[in-house]
Amino acid sequence: MVDPLDRSTIWPYADGEPGAFYYQRYGHPTGAAAEQALGELEGGTALLFPSGAGATTALALTLLKPGDTVALAAGAYFGTGRLLGALARWGINLLEFDQTGPPPERVQLVWVEAPGNPFLTMPDLEATAAHPALVVVDSTVATPIHLRPLEHGADFVLHSATKYLAGHDDVLLGAVVCREADAAARLRELRGTLGIVAAPDPCWLLLRSLKTLRIRVERQTETARGLARRLEAHPAVQVVRYPGFGGLLSFDVVDGAAARRVETATQLIMNATSLGGTHSVIESRYRWEGDRVPAGLLRLSVGLEDANALWADLEHALDQV
Repeated sequence: MVDPLDRSTIWPYADGEPGAFYYQRYGHPTGAAAEQALGELEGGTALLFPSGAGATTALALTLLKPGDTVALAAGAYFGTGRLLGALARWGINLLEFDQTGPPPERVQLVWVEAPGNPFLTMPDLEATAAHPALVVVDSTVATPIHLRPLEHGADFVLHSATKYLAGHDDVLLGAVVCREADAAARLRELRGTLGIVAAPDPCWLLLRSLKTLRIRVERQTETARGLARRLEAHPAVQVVRYPGFGGLLSFDVVDGAAARRVETATQLIMNATSLGGTHSVIESRYRWEGDRVPAGLLRLSVGLEDANALWADLEHALDQV
């Protein structure tokens, strides 16, 4: 069965009254179907946005006011810190902390990543849930296949749905899943006011992708586990970071020059950014993040290719170090 794709921007009123859908900026049938499917996977109320950054922005604007402080996991995705830091001109404060321990006191919002990207640390979810502040868990890398943060006390789950949820490098989407219906209503109202609803076509592609999410993520996890073990034994690799699940890992070679040689020597693995797709990609994160990461750090997103073929490609690249 193929889900219907409705690109309408308007729908007629019934007896002079707007129905569930009347103007696409406030929602549409294809988006509602995708939100329903994702909400069932996460156990909450899902809302879709045009990108992960859009979802982050909408969530921050909904939850924060001037003078509030966000406690953000240190080493989390650098774009989240950059975005939240940009809100300083509106009176929002940013405080980074080690998410493997409890969040700091006297903050109004706790924002963690499970696992962090690219350092792959896991938050102490029990200590985080015990904090009196609202809790956001970016679960982009874990996906609901490996973790359902609302079951661990989170108030909101964030996804760059561009990554594993959509999973084919052909969709740009973000998602927030809310524990409470009232919070979802506030977020939905802001989304309509700002005009940042996700368009029907990417929502339709997300519906397609969610049907294969489990089989994709389980295959990526199996391959990534094997590659992590092999990388740990390779003499050119200094450290391997892998949380034990999922398709994302990172590893360090001696310096930035060595990292450049490795990322440009792979043939099967694409030298590109992003993660979570069916095709494996590798890149030096120093080019984007600078000194917040080691110069030799390489991030590897494992796709659906043959595991032995991927290792042969990596081994050849590492021989260039």
